[in-house]
Amino acid sequence: MSVKTLGTALTRTLWTTGNQRVPPVVRSTKLSRLSSTCSASGRGKQSCGTSDSDRPRSDVPSSCNSEPPPGLKKRPKKPVGAPGVGAERGRRYTSTAAPMDQRSYLWSRYNDMKRLVQELLPPGACKTLNSAAIYANNEVSLGEVDIYGFDYDYTLALYSNALNTMIYNTAKDFLIEHFKYPEGIRKYDYINNFAARGLHYDIQKGLLMKIDAFHYIQPGTVYRGLSPLSDEEVLQLFGGTFHVPLQQDSGFYGKGPRVKQYMDIFSIPEMTLMAVANDFFVTNDIDYDPVHLFKDVSEAIGMVHLKGFMYKWVMQDLDKYILRGEETDAVLHRLVSQGKKLFLITNSPFSFVDKGMIHMVGKDWRDFFDVIIVQADKPHFFTDCIKPFRRLDSNGDLRWEKIKSLDKGQIYKQGNLVDFLKLTGWRGSKVLYFGDHLYSDLADLTLRHGWRTGAIVPELELETKVVCTERYALNLTWLQALTGLLEQLQTHRDPDSKQVFQEWQNEREELRIMTKNLFNPQFGSIFRTCHNPTYFSRRLCRFSDIYMASLSCLLNYDHDFTFYPRRTPLQHEAPLWMDQLCTGCRKTPFLEEMSQIR
Repeated sequence: MSVKTLGTALTRTLWTTGNQRVPPVVRSTKLSRLSSTCSASGRGKQSCGTSDSDRPRSDVPSSCNSEPPPGLKKRPKKPVGAPGVGAERGRRYTSTAAPMDQRSYLWSRYNDMKRLVQELLPPGACKTLNSAAIYANNEVSLGEVDIYGFDYDYTLALYSNALNTMIYNTAKDFLIEHFKYPEGIRKYDYINNFAARGLHYDIQKGLLMKIDAFHYIQPGTVYRGLSPLSDEEVLQLFGGTFHVPLQQDSGFYGKGPRVKQYMDIFSIPEMTLMAVANDFFVTNDIDYDPVHLFKDVSEAIGMVHLKGFMYKWVMQDLDKYILRGEETDAVLHRLVSQGKKLFLITNSPFSFVDKGMIHMVGKDWRDFFDVIIVQADKPHFFTDCIKPFRRLDSNGDLRWEKIKSLDKGQIYKQGNLVDFLKLTGWRGSKVLYFGDHLYSDLADLTLRHGWRTGAIVPELELETKVVCTERYALNLTWLQALTGLLEQLQTHRDPDSKQVFQEWQNEREELRIMTKNLFNPQFGSIFRTCHNPTYFSRRLCRFSDIYMASLSCLLNYDHDFTFYPRRTPLQHEAPLWMDQLCTGCRKTPFLEEMSQIR
């Protein structure tokens, strides 16, 4: 049973108990508000009236205990159904238990629900979730895909965290030596688990924060430097609201005038350097302009790439920086053996790609690809029709002849997608392209050209491990159940009830923080802001048909496997189907068979 299935069961339980459970209260004739009266009405029927004004009618059902007129047959008793289902109320029995005050009643409901959670949650409830699975946002049949395209960085080649440390340290040196920032910044070492992909940065306020799919800031995830801001400070800075207006938020490619979204893994050291530089100025009470800081840090990070430092480090120690190259080799061999066409479109230079591919696949790696394009300048490659293709010779020098075809074994530079489509004829859903950057790699392909897209999300490996822990399952399940109690019982508005609800709200907030900290103490999961999807998650669902931790996940599936998105109930729909029988957690049917390939 998955946590989602358990949540469905709890929802049904809350619905049922909320409408059938009778609190043990005394039925005193002196208390007219807790008594039911039956009076005769016209046409030989009985009418019942209750005057329970302090509790919802769903908690105190009324009944009529009168015999039918002579000559009429007694109707068979029917069970009390769910709301909207016709049923005759059963007889009300007077309780002989001691009176229960409102606080005791609410806490008894609380304790009943807690026992129910413990009984319903079996050991290892989420062990079926596998980080090697491929998850579907849209239905995709691999049997209909003839052409596979790839980005290079963080798609064909996965990098170790050591690369982020090198990028951070070198950019920090540039910031101090080239931009003349204070030497005190040098004492800040790289913080490996501080930032997370998908965060937003307010350029003018100097704030790093996490925003959900509805443009609301998640409380507790707003940082100035390395210190979080209180909710009161955030409200003051944003005009009394946690909402970030659309016109202030990042643009389509995550680069708005006031707020920027960091969408790729290479941006993690940039966010960390931005945070430590802000922290130095704030803690030392030094006046500075956050806009200048943003531009200088961005340029310092850019210098690491433009000057070729990152390429040099990787090429000098491929074993240290490139991970799981043998799995990339297995994926390419398998696709070619199935008769698929392959192409590569990357922003990296050929010398860098060549070194890495030889390390992972071998000297004949170019034989796997029908088209190879380097320094493509994405996302402009997909949107502009200006730059023509140019061929590189065996020495890596540019040739001057006009490109009339894209030939196998040749290396091409720049170009644009319009010419690519004309020269190859590869269009529509028979093309599946993989990349890690949702904007630069995938957005235009799926929105403008109808290609199938696959997002590489290495963070899935860690996040699925967290979701599979018993601690996470217990926290999340009880959080859902407690939220359900608050929703069902909120009609109790007396002072004692309000005090109990406030205690529950405090516990709910603690559970949210505990659940967030299991992923990242500062910002939590990259997919969730409390109960809502993150802005990153929203873009992931919109721009990718499927997503996975790495390309090697393809080895777990047959060549004509069809991915079906899990049908989850909308808010107005009843959970009438069993999601564990659909796709979702169990999406690795060939895991054992394909393990030998890996």
